[in-house]
Amino acid sequence: MTFSKLSLPSWLNLLVRPSISSQLMLFGLIITVVFILLAIFCPLLTAWGLIPDPTDLLSNNPLEPPESRHWFGTNVRGYDVFARTLYGSQAALEVVLLATTLSLIIGVPLGLISGYLGGRVDKILLFLMDTIYTLPGLLLSVTLAFVLGRGILNVAIAVSISYIPQYYRVVRNHTTSVKTELFVEAAQAMGATPTRVLSRYLFFNVIQSVPVLFTLNAADAILILGGLGFLGLGLPQEVPEWGHDLKEAMPDLSIGIWWTTLFPGLALTLMVTGLSLLGEGLSEIFNPRLRKKI
Repeated sequence: MTFSKLSLPSWLNLLVRPSISSQLMLFGLIITVVFILLAIFCPLLTAWGLIPDPTDLLSNNPLEPPESRHWFGTNVRGYDVFARTLYGSQAALEVVLLATTLSLIIGVPLGLISGYLGGRVDKILLFLMDTIYTLPGLLLSVTLAFVLGRGILNVAIAVSISYIPQYYRVVRNHTTSVKTELFVEAAQAMGATPTRVLSRYLFFNVIQSVPVLFTLNAADAILILGGLGFLGLGLPQEVPEWGHDLKEAMPDLSIGIWWTTLFPGLALTLMVTGLSLLGEGLSEIFNPRLRKKI
């Protein structure tokens, strides 16, 4: 009597026999979840009196060093640095989720349509997306943010534009290869409409790499948001945002005041690192070559 060896899914194999990249992915996931929880529960913690009001500047003295009342000190305006650092995750999460979702909603359908229809539609969309893709992402976001003005929605639109071509190209390339498969040709022969083919037979077969791209774009969007805030083109001044706080804290370094730049900069770095590690780990899980090796 023989027993066949059970094969585990690739993602489960990574948990049973964790590699360095999967361990780093877990570390990145923990960092990301912590920032998400902070963004969600900061208002509740403020209501309980555990976190000061990040917009209150009249109750504090400017540039107080870290101590029991102000754990991270205060900045030049008198804002509590600890409160603004924690609330900065809320602004970052709102803008990043909105920006990456907008780019995904636009880029994925365009990639499906372009790859499936081909011909002139494909050439026009490919030319348009390649044109956007060749432009530096930060420069494009700065230009759009200057035109649209401040605000969460405006900044999200400015950030999302540079990511649309990435989703488009990934989905288009997968659609071009998958549309020649037998199950797609069989559906077409049975009279399935292009809309039904795209939604039922192609969509779930071409979006395997989208979660990876979504995570990596989220990390990059935080950097762009910080850059826009540093240039004064991001969110309104009263909204806690790491890039804007770093801009106001830059003169403090010349007089030995370190806490106003350290903590916002550290929070921004940690969140970008967590999302980057998470994206790299997801890339390993969704990599077909890795599945064959495992």
